[in-house]
Amino acid sequence: MTGSAQVVDWQLVVSTAERLLRPGPPTSQAEAAAVVAELRRHAVESRDHVAEFTGLYSPAGAPEPQVLIVDRVGWVRANAEGFKIITEPLARKLNERREGLPPSGFAAIGPKATALELGSLLAYLSHRILGQYEIFTGERGPSPDRQSQQPGRLLLVAPNIVQVERELQVVPRDFRLWVCLHEETHRTQFAAVPWLRDHLLGEIQAFIAGMDTEPGAVAKRLKEATQARREPGVPRKSLSELMQSPAQMAVLDRMVAVMSLLEGHADVVMDGVGPVVVPSVADIRRKFGQRRAKGASRIDAVVRRVIGMDAKIRQYRDGARFVRAVVDEAGMAGFNRVWTSPNTLPTRPEIADPAAWLARVRP
Repeated sequence: MTGSAQVVDWQLVVSTAERLLRPGPPTSQAEAAAVVAELRRHAVESRDHVAEFTGLYSPAGAPEPQVLIVDRVGWVRANAEGFKIITEPLARKLNERREGLPPSGFAAIGPKATALELGSLLAYLSHRILGQYEIFTGERGPSPDRQSQQPGRLLLVAPNIVQVERELQVVPRDFRLWVCLHEETHRTQFAAVPWLRDHLLGEIQAFIAGMDTEPGAVAKRLKEATQARREPGVPRKSLSELMQSPAQMAVLDRMVAVMSLLEGHADVVMDGVGPVVVPSVADIRRKFGQRRAKGASRIDAVVRRVIGMDAKIRQYRDGARFVRAVVDEAGMAGFNRVWTSPNTLPTRPEIADPAAWLARVRP
């Protein structure tokens, strides 16, 4: 950010991650080209399957979605760009607080230390992510003409897909299509529900706005959070949860609910479409579910808990249970009332109690 302090040294984020990346599975140039071509075909093929199953369709004249088949470095760079975009409001907030203060060496050290941590995290995740619908492309804060901005883009991480299909010993063609069905569902969610992207971005900005950037307040909350974790009978929460302000916790509850909905919906769709177009879907789901639950090693399990991946796995499970319960009771058309407006999104308690959401939303 020219002329102002940075929250993170983004060049250092990418260079740190690149130094820590491991090479992908061994493949010949011809094999790699074939994988890329097949993933592109499956990404396009998945659109009709997902739309037919969900009843969600992109508006007429909507721009063609961008599909990028990337390696691990490409995924890191794309996510660093996305993080940079969504942290710009925080950077502005910090710069306003620093105006008039004498220069400090910590102003330079902080962004670099954060960059090393974030780069290490992205390197870790870059070996595990199979695909992602990235919604922050082209986003530079509120705009009077949202329709003129670029749509999101679908990222498929080819070396990770190949590595997992080999580890699980599943049919490559089936597994690649199965992954594409999940990620295409996320693209469909945002393409068919025009307000969803702005709503999610607004929640992220509200979370950042609720952040107390005063060092004294942060230190006080850290002390209180540490003490709370030691008290007997207090429900165990992560340190990050305890560190949030009340306003942030309210936003976080809403974001957990909507992310559980999106992830669970994608899981339900790929399993619903799967038996029709993916012959070996039962074998894939069984093996992939086992892999998702246990992780690669004890060290991997610890890291996943620290960075919150265990919470994301619960989002898949809880969200899928909510979607299935609503569809069983009200049908897909009844479930699709969830996309009417932000007011019809389930709350965090309703994710665990689908009947409560039905009672509130269904006529």
